[in-house]
Amino acid sequence: MTTHPYDALMDITARPKTVFVRGAGSYLWDDSRKRYLDFVQGWAVNCLGHSPPAVADALSAQAKRLLTPSPAFYNEPSLKLAQALVENSAFDQVFFANSGAEANEGAIKLARKFGSLHKAGAFEIITFEGGFHGRTLATMSASGKKAFEPLFEPKVSGFKKAKLNDITSVEKLINENTVAVMLEPIQGESGVWPASDAFLQQLRALTEAHGLLLIFDEIQTGMGRTGKLFHHEHAGIAPDIMTLGKGIGGGVPLAALLATERASCFEHGDQGGTFNGNPVMCAAGLAVLEEVSRPAFLKQVAETGLLLESELQKVSARHGLGGVRGRGLLLALDLKLPIAPGIVTQAFEAGVLLNAPQLDALRFMPALNVTRAEIAEMIGCLEGILTKAGAARRVA
Repeated sequence: MTTHPYDALMDITARPKTVFVRGAGSYLWDDSRKRYLDFVQGWAVNCLGHSPPAVADALSAQAKRLLTPSPAFYNEPSLKLAQALVENSAFDQVFFANSGAEANEGAIKLARKFGSLHKAGAFEIITFEGGFHGRTLATMSASGKKAFEPLFEPKVSGFKKAKLNDITSVEKLINENTVAVMLEPIQGESGVWPASDAFLQQLRALTEAHGLLLIFDEIQTGMGRTGKLFHHEHAGIAPDIMTLGKGIGGGVPLAALLATERASCFEHGDQGGTFNGNPVMCAAGLAVLEEVSRPAFLKQVAETGLLLESELQKVSARHGLGGVRGRGLLLALDLKLPIAPGIVTQAFEAGVLLNAPQLDALRFMPALNVTRAEIAEMIGCLEGILTKAGAARRVA
């Protein structure tokens, strides 16, 4: 075991002392050579698993050619990735960023710019209770996360909160200052709560009727996570603005803001960033997009998602738990009791990484190419923990 200088890092979250040194596919290894099955994957970041050869090769090849010419100049990978995203989506233009929060911040700025140009200065954006859009001041303000409410006051004004799947609650908030509606099609941080396809269709109709922009935060749901390249395809609609992050880089910091020609109203100097559109990161994004956009790959994600959902439903039935929420390979198991952190700890000790977004829920975000055998391995671990917990409760 190596002695590590833990104290040099700011203590911003509770972490086990384990230090990971290697990853491949669905597995991680720590510095004691213990192996872990990973059903978190960096919070849906490693869409092709840990260190996928396609991404590693793309990074290596581009790093040897050009790291960055600065964003004042064009570079080939960013042009190719932007064109590929446009060809595979309903959008016309792309701005690259380094994180989902930065992409969402850009979406907020773009909507407000649109309001200043086309809607008499309208600036308010309707967001949703339980939503999570990032950790900048504006994206925290846009989020509906209760834990954010007392932090870093005063927040950025201009965000009104509606209720997910309640179109009337959205209608009531629209006024002359409203410029857009922004949401995650599946709220991940609050416990994997999906917007229904019918609700998304209602939102599209409502925003069009009022001349508002519709913004989809697909940081977690995009790039094939739910069985289609982008989640809004399930509802048969397209927003005016969409943000991507997490999976688009396959493990490296890359995000994107996509917009239709109508919504693309930034002028020179309005938006930028030193590393935005970095050729190394965009080369990785190209490798990811080429893989996840294949129809056969997306079909496999949908089928594997149904398998995982079925297995979790069986676990729930055997142990008297709640339902399974989500879509594709973004799922949550309702535990009905505040036992999720304890399960996560026991699973970690057993060599399986799980996530508890809420005290009573487990979230599953495996690699999109996770195998049936790996799902069975995770389910076996979870079964053992729940069986042991149930026996302990009966004794008590």
